[in-house]
Amino acid sequence: MAAREQPATEALPEGLLSVWGLADATCEPLGQGLINQTFLVARGPDRFVLQRLHPVFSPEVNLDIETVTRHLADKGLVTPRLVPTADGALWHTDADGTWRLQTFIDGITLARWPGPKTAAAAGRGVGAFHGALLDLNHTFHFQRPGAHDTRKHLAHLEATLTAHPGHPSFEDTAPIAQAILERGHQLPTIDDLPQRIIHGDLKCSNLLLSHAHDRVLALIDLDTLAHGTLAVEMGDALRSWCNPDGEDVTGPTVNVAIFTAAVEGYAQLAAGFTTPEERAALVAGMETLCLELSARFCADALDDSYFGWDADRFPSRSAHNLVRARGQFALATSVRKRRATLEKVVQRAFAAAKQPSASPDPS
Repeated sequence: MAAREQPATEALPEGLLSVWGLADATCEPLGQGLINQTFLVARGPDRFVLQRLHPVFSPEVNLDIETVTRHLADKGLVTPRLVPTADGALWHTDADGTWRLQTFIDGITLARWPGPKTAAAAGRGVGAFHGALLDLNHTFHFQRPGAHDTRKHLAHLEATLTAHPGHPSFEDTAPIAQAILERGHQLPTIDDLPQRIIHGDLKCSNLLLSHAHDRVLALIDLDTLAHGTLAVEMGDALRSWCNPDGEDVTGPTVNVAIFTAAVEGYAQLAAGFTTPEERAALVAGMETLCLELSARFCADALDDSYFGWDADRFPSRSAHNLVRARGQFALATSVRKRRATLEKVVQRAFAAAKQPSASPDPS
């Protein structure tokens, strides 16, 4: 899920921690998250993660998180768990918003992978996550219809061009927008695939790593859990993982070594439950998600309404998002040019993982 600007950190409402029986605990801001406001709560040796949900999320999302994390824990996976209030509720709502408390897992997050070793660990971690949820039947209380409806995002970009011809950035934005729209008509079809329970936002920073960067401890930021396809899930993951230059550059290219390690790691755990069609759609999904995000950044360069921006590096939100749009379009182009190579990597990785001698390592 793309990020909005994080709310400004402020003092907690008086008496909030007493809702969980932690009135004597200390509290300090935690991390650089751009959606929910997050704090580390400590009392003696015990630590917890307190979050105020962004209004984009319904409080009922916590019902989904509770079901999924309970299932993951039952399967032996480490996962953050909701800590009930003293009254047994999964969340607390007051005049300042909706709050929840979760267990703390001691690990680190990174904005990008330092190399193939971490990418392979990421692939294994996500493969274990998907495999553990295969037998979970759940109807989600909180849903985001069309979150990755690429055609919808392309249509919005086209409408935005029509709506903002007088925007100061229009002349700079229109050429890249037209290129995105033209490429959108050439995208392969990835819609007709099985629906699975997916994380929904597998950017690097949503995987909690060991301090050695060689093992995924848990997937975090579970508000985006949903039913979706592996083409979308892994397409978005690989889009993030295989771009070590980040989103704030105009000409990134796919890092094939990281792509290879990530797919090989994922295949070790996923070869047994993925279909040939799902495997064949991984590269197409990556190109599609790069172009989809490019369209969203490009639209926001004119809408000025959604994505946060770095005021220290860019003169305006529009300027920042235009750089992002060009960068994701360049990444989509890089995937397109290397499609044959990347598809062979996928084929080899899953073929090797399915051999009897293969020894999956869930770590």
